[in-house]
Amino acid sequence: MPISLGNAFIKNFLGKSPDWYKLAIISFLIVNPIVFFTINPFAAGWLLVVEFIFTLAMALKCYPLQPGGLLAIEAIAIGMTSPEQVKHELVANIEVLLLLMFMVAGIYFMKQLLLFIFTKILLEIRSKIKLALAFCIAAAFLSAFLDALTVIAVIISVAVGFYAIYHKVASGQGDHTQDEHLSDLTREDLENYRAFLRSLLMHAGVGTALGGVMTMVGEPQNLIIADQAGWHFGEFLIRMSPITVPVFICGILTCIIVERLKLFGYGVQLPEHVRQILLDYDQTQSQSRTNLDVAKLWVQGLIAVWLIVGLALHLASVGLIGLSVIILATTFSGITEEHALGKAFEEALPFTALLAVFFSIVAVIIDQQLFKPAIDAVLHLENADLQLAMFYVANGLLSMVSDNVFVGTVYINEVKTALAEGIISRDQFDLLAVAINTGTNLPSVATPNGQAAFLFLLTSALAPLIRLSYGRMVLMALPYTVVLTLVGLFGIIFFLDPATANYYDLGWLSHHIPEALKHASTSIGH
Repeated sequence: MPISLGNAFIKNFLGKSPDWYKLAIISFLIVNPIVFFTINPFAAGWLLVVEFIFTLAMALKCYPLQPGGLLAIEAIAIGMTSPEQVKHELVANIEVLLLLMFMVAGIYFMKQLLLFIFTKILLEIRSKIKLALAFCIAAAFLSAFLDALTVIAVIISVAVGFYAIYHKVASGQGDHTQDEHLSDLTREDLENYRAFLRSLLMHAGVGTALGGVMTMVGEPQNLIIADQAGWHFGEFLIRMSPITVPVFICGILTCIIVERLKLFGYGVQLPEHVRQILLDYDQTQSQSRTNLDVAKLWVQGLIAVWLIVGLALHLASVGLIGLSVIILATTFSGITEEHALGKAFEEALPFTALLAVFFSIVAVIIDQQLFKPAIDAVLHLENADLQLAMFYVANGLLSMVSDNVFVGTVYINEVKTALAEGIISRDQFDLLAVAINTGTNLPSVATPNGQAAFLFLLTSALAPLIRLSYGRMVLMALPYTVVLTLVGLFGIIFFLDPATANYYDLGWLSHHIPEALKHASTSIGH
């Protein structure tokens, strides 16, 4: 029976998404203008933020670009923000957008080298705990000097390669990628393999946060905070170290504990059947590798050196370095056809568009001043120690539901204004800058909203393959969220003392930390 035109419009709306999801989005679009015009623009703004988070949480039902984009378009149409403000946010974050467009595509053309290296690591390290630590520590180290999105793009590319190898063999036919092509004998292996890959990706994702908080180049907001405070690389590293070093140690201990006790979805071993498939694949690749393939590996290795040096020394913006990687890798690998180049951009461009929509929501947050009450309340606290703790907590909570770059930027600008107006001293400003940086970086691992690396992972093509949903990410991040947040708060309360605010020389570490620990133990005893 032919479908009517009206039903065709309804069926085409958000495609194969469940009917209840379609109704929810339509309800949002109807309710938002009513709340904005008849109740309160401030309430409408927060309602929009909650709705956008809902679309992220339902990413496996429908990619968030379409429903989130509809919400953003409506917000602009009814006056919650303006196209100019959205453009301002996009321009302010152009480096992040360039990174996604070019760096992720550049990593695509280095896939052979990455798969070669990580296959060796995966097959050589039999202990799951050691493997988890390797992924977590490597991601932390790289993120401290590179960019978290670049690092997670590398890990995703490797994981996609691992998954494709197994699925191709298990399905029996290279062009089949759906579960129905798997035999019952391999289904359990597939589920365990998915859990295995999920745990490694989450360890790596948290590792990017552990390393990213340490240096001024680890996260975009770190650069902004360092610039406002006038800190160089070394001073930033030392000022953050009383918080970041204990957090890193406790984060690594958490990695070991959740793997050993098999908590929160961790601890799943690589199935022997899958290990054998990867082993056979590695042997086959080694035997069939020609001089052309070896030459490509050497070229990609040299480009990897350029990538690390260029990013570590900040020879150019991250996106431009990514563009250079694309040009060099394709030139010396013989990839010159346009359609072959286009495949590299398929993964990152949908997320780039989604991030542009996200910045539209950030524009609403700015125009409707959704964070202003919290900022004002914290700034006017008279107790200096309490002010530090509340800044850390407020930044953490807001970063969980918003962009940590935006939260960090808003808070450091407000604090800089308070310093200029004489409301706070320079010493207190320095300590608040530490609280802002650690607050935006540590508690934000709780949700994909707060960490761009987590959001990129959630919306990648890999997430549905390994069944990594929003809820599962939140659950697997929970032990890290609790540990990192509490250890960071402990450090803010006991290790940051206004009397010793100017502590960027290394002598502070050996002198003040033991005193702070003694003070903390005495306080706990009382």
